Amino acid sequence: MGMRNSAWFLSFLAALILLLGALLAHARFDASRSAAELARRAELVRRLGLTDLCLFTEASYTRHPAVTDRATPFQEYPASLEHFPTGSLVGPPEHLTVRNVPGH
Repeated sequence: MGMRNSAWFLSFLAALILLLGALLAHARFDASRSAAELARRAELVRRLGLTDLCLFTEASYTRHPAVTDRATPFQEYPASLEHFPTGSLVGPPEHLTVRNVPGH
């Protein structure tokens, strides 16, 4: 005679709860170990002025240069129209738009 379906379900549920607990414990211990690496990466992002690649992927100036497409140099020039909606939300990085005026 085998186990009832409810016993299988409760066993499966208990195993999932144990797995969830193990994952949460691992995340807690791993977060404390990788705090220095996270701080180093945050400083690199701040220093290079990188944008959030998850939020804005279509406008070339909001992507990392490693993931641009081959047509980008031919799509954008000073009088070109904005192709992507991201351009209306976020402009080019400030260091690209600041003019170097002598004496100011």
